[in-house]
Amino acid sequence: MTDLGFHGDAELAPGLADLAVNVREGAPPAWLRDVLRESLAGVAAYPDVRGAQAAVAARHGRPAAEALLTAGAAEAFTLVARAAPGERAAVVHPQFTEPEAALAAAGRPVRRVVLGEPFTLDPALVPDDADLVVVGNPTNPTSVLHPAATLRALARPGRVLVVDEAFMDAVPGEPESLAGARGVPGLLVVRSLTKTWGLAGLRVGYVLGDPALLARLRAVQPPWAVSTPAAAAAIACSAPAAVAEAAAWARSVAADRDQLLAAVSAGAPGVVAVPAPRAPFVLLRLPHGADGATARRALRDAGWAVRRGDTFPGLGPAWLRVAVRSRETSAAFARDLGSVLSVKEYAS
Repeated sequence: MTDLGFHGDAELAPGLADLAVNVREGAPPAWLRDVLRESLAGVAAYPDVRGAQAAVAARHGRPAAEALLTAGAAEAFTLVARAAPGERAAVVHPQFTEPEAALAAAGRPVRRVVLGEPFTLDPALVPDDADLVVVGNPTNPTSVLHPAATLRALARPGRVLVVDEAFMDAVPGEPESLAGARGVPGLLVVRSLTKTWGLAGLRVGYVLGDPALLARLRAVQPPWAVSTPAAAAAIACSAPAAVAEAAAWARSVAADRDQLLAAVSAGAPGVVAVPAPRAPFVLLRLPHGADGATARRALRDAGWAVRRGDTFPGLGPAWLRVAVRSRETSAAFARDLGSVLSVKEYAS
């Protein structure tokens, strides 16, 4: 049985270089740390997230009523599982496992739509009678960016379409985002501020969509679910200067990702990357015959934490997800990956 509760932070240990967690290195930046420190002056009062809700909505050209602040994207999926209408859920895999885990915890049956390589989405694969559909864009762990038109083709009256855009701000220009799309029936877009801004420990994200759907989610959300510091971060990260900074980082990630792919191609022959990655991570398939679990342990011995692939439905032990880091880090990792795979004891 696939372990849907396994996440990349479980791969970490002291002394290991972190290629397993998709959080931006060196974040949060100094100006954002200042915002968080200043927000502590207000923590004696209960949180008021109305300003943050308006800020994230405005960032996407929406009125405040079309946004719901959440304690990270994970809480958003829990709210969807508990409150979104629909009796026949379909989850497109491979993708972040928390949406299916949340649906299962809520007692809602799930049909898996498992994509084969290269993990591009054909709307015809989604059952016609599915009235709740969840898909990632760009998708974790494949790093595939689906066209907005493909996702729009999944929307229809009587269906809730949940698009996980947790990594969309790492895509230069966000060309396929639906975060600003209004009038798409049943659309809910989930966004996260924890990845780009290094706020995984703070828990801050939001959902965009029809106010009536958001009202259903809000009705089951615990009171004061989003803290005062998290609300302050949401306001700050939605400001034009912050959006511009995130866009600049996305461009640098794209260049560093190209270098990572080139380093793996040169240093680890036989390793195949899912083509055209667009997120701040890549999905790698080890050569045929390689023992993925043993190779991953060898990488740990060499000082590297990478994300195992076999806990994602549709993948197996030969798959590794690797975060984009500095060019020097990627070059060193590629050399060690090649060395690991050259040792015969790591082949099955």
